[in-house]
Amino acid sequence: MTAAFPPPPTRSPKPFVLCADDYGLSPGVSSAIRDLIDRERLSATSCMTSSPFWRDHATWLLPYVDQIDVGLHLTLTDQQPIGPMPRTAPGGRLPSLGSLMRLAYSRRLDADEVDEELNRQIDAFEAALGRPPAFIDGHQHVHQLPTIREAVIRALSGRLKGKSPTTATPYLRSCHDGASAILTRGIAIPKSFFVSMLSRRLHKLARKHTIATNISFRGVYDFSRPVPFGAMMDRFVEDLPEPQAGIGLVMCHPGIPDDTLRAVDPVVEQRRVEYDWLGGHGLPALLNKRNLCLSRFRK
Repeated sequence: MTAAFPPPPTRSPKPFVLCADDYGLSPGVSSAIRDLIDRERLSATSCMTSSPFWRDHATWLLPYVDQIDVGLHLTLTDQQPIGPMPRTAPGGRLPSLGSLMRLAYSRRLDADEVDEELNRQIDAFEAALGRPPAFIDGHQHVHQLPTIREAVIRALSGRLKGKSPTTATPYLRSCHDGASAILTRGIAIPKSFFVSMLSRRLHKLARKHTIATNISFRGVYDFSRPVPFGAMMDRFVEDLPEPQAGIGLVMCHPGIPDDTLRAVDPVVEQRRVEYDWLGGHGLPALLNKRNLCLSRFRK
């Protein structure tokens, strides 16, 4: 008689945060993100509260604020600021990323203007959703730049720390990832190294001020040409950190192209590619293949 052995224990799925950036940028972007949230294909979204669409689009998020992480996507490039920034945006339009980086690294950014605009964007978030952001990151990763990163740390360790007894202290997106992980993935290696390098100082400041961050960051690639998004996502998630070490974060940029998006952002058609894949069979199949699950930063 053959002994019956119990099957080996099933390993729990590894959690990670899947965050859609740029909510509020255009109607098509917000609609796509809301649809994916509704279908439980995302666990976070990052909001552009300086957008003229923010107040209306925020109402679409209200049913989901207790189900996913809804954060602030600090916007200091290419768009209009909420309030006056005479030195940074003298014509009422924020500078390009290249110009902003030159100002930041030459220490010519006006710290008071950055502080005031960051606080206006937080105010707009709280006014629309009735709570502080679950996290802060930056459009085009600007939250990592000198002067801006200090403003973000001040907000997270000051006005947002312990603001509500029913709301966890907001966390900070770190764009740092290990060199070996970047090389192993082999996707946009120079860009990934550059983005990760920019994050080093911010990462140290976060540790100094005991601000929580994700432990790994994925999702950087070249938007300028058609990309097999599913194959890239497989690379992004294949070596995510174990839960006991911390939680990894993968950013994405789904959207439905519309005339507004074409007028304000260079990334248009690739957003549809991401939306179709995330909303189709690709994501569930990948989660099953890699034994993963979508998660908020803090369960």
